[in-house]
Formats: sequence, structure tokens, C-alpha cells
Amino acid sequence: MAKEKDEQFVNPIDPDKIAENPHLLPYAHTVGGAVIKPIDKGRVKGRAVSAMYEQTDMQLEQIKKQIELLAEQAKAIHDRVHISESIYQAEMSFEPLIGFIYHLYKRSSGAFVLSLVGPNEWGTEPPFKFEATVKMLADHTWDILESDV
Repeated sequence: MAKEKDEQFVNPIDPDKIAENPHLLPYAHTVGGAVIKPIDKGRVKGRAVSAMYEQTDMQLEQIKKQIELLAEQAKAIHDRVHISESIYQAEMSFEPLIGFIYHLYKRSSGAFVLSLVGPNEWGTEPPFKFEATVKMLADHTWDILESDV
């Protein structure tokens, strides 16, 4: 046993091929270790930029739809103001009541006429040019149900 203590263990593997701390290596140090491939930073950035463009295009499309909706609403308000002005300048032989439907016509002279008779109720052809079918709302504004303007 004394002989065994005198002999020291000699590692047969070359010390230059052994890592002191293999867990700190940036690559696998054994045959069964996980494969670690370097990251292609250009490809990663390319995918990120592509995803960014796709996302911003989608958001811009949403904004475009919102703008179109707002433009339609603005046009509807503008048309409503135009028709309302025409109605309040029109000849009326009655007092319009809230919730009732009326029809706006234009004479050949350019004067407007508000009537209870619809364009399909004249029998033949209306004697005036049809402009709009409207309903008086509670706030004395007019909801345009049908328009030829």
C-alpha cells in the first residue's frame, strides 16, 4: 500500500485538450452535448423588420378605414345641413310634426316645396323634381331617409 501512495495518478488525456470549467464554454464540450449554432443576425433582423412592416401596414389600414368612415359621416352631416336648409326655405302649407315623414321637391323655378305626398303617390309623374324623403326628429333636425341629391 505504501507503493500506491507513492505513485501519483497520471491522467492520460493531454492537458491542453481539457477545460478547467467546461460549463463556461460557449460551445458543447462533449459528443452528447447540445448543438449550439451561431445566430445569423442578418436573418433575425430581416424577419423582425418584415414583421414590423406587416404590423404597421395593418395599423395604417385600420386608420385608413377610420378616416373613410369619418369622411362618410362628415358628408352625411353636410348633406343633412344642406337638405335642412332647403326644407326651412321651402314652401309649406302645414306645420311639420315630430316623427312624421315628409318629401322635399324642387320646382322648375328653383323654389323648394315640402309635401306629405311621396314621389310614388302622385299617380303619374310628380310635378316637381324629387329631392329627398325626410323625417323630423325631436330636436327639429331632419333625418334623411332617401335622397336624390
